[in-house]
Amino acid sequence: MNEVLYLESLDQAEALLKPQRIEILRALADPATCTEVAARLDQSPQRVNYHVKRLVENGIVRQIAERKVRNIHESIYQAAARSYWLSPQLVGRIGARPSSDAMSLGHLLDLTEEVQKDVASIDLSKTDLPSIGIAGQIRIRPDLRPTFLAELQEALQIVFTKYGGVDGDPFKLVVACYPVGLDHS
Repeated sequence: MNEVLYLESLDQAEALLKPQRIEILRALADPATCTEVAARLDQSPQRVNYHVKRLVENGIVRQIAERKVRNIHESIYQAAARSYWLSPQLVGRIGARPSSDAMSLGHLLDLTEEVQKDVASIDLSKTDLPSIGIAGQIRIRPDLRPTFLAELQEALQIVFTKYGGVDGDPFKLVVACYPVGLDHS
């Protein structure tokens, strides 16, 4: 089972985004047959089978085995991933971003979409994926925002210069700063 499945087609999104199918998908976190899922969800096996087939067609669920029970072949299914991310490109950009400078929300949205796509494409079958996540909360007065940005760019330029060579494994570094819980307490 993959950690993330990045859904980039409208067919995949449409197959997934039905409450009953999400319920079935959750039931398939562990391998199960349609009959077993139907019993857990108190539904008919035929109904579950119909929805599982749509999920399989779109790569959201996988058939992982088959067994014979009283001369009947029963398929065993499992969810294809633990998380499902919808690509922002499914809707696409509506109109142009008003600004793409480093202090604009449009630029942050572009970076977020880029990070989402990059993370979804990482080969998670490798056991020793070196990654770093750092988060913290800061407070910046409006009149100090340009100074903060300049100092942050300067600090990052030092890091980019020091580690920007051709040796070693390539990484992408993205720093995002956005407002949270604007309760000025």
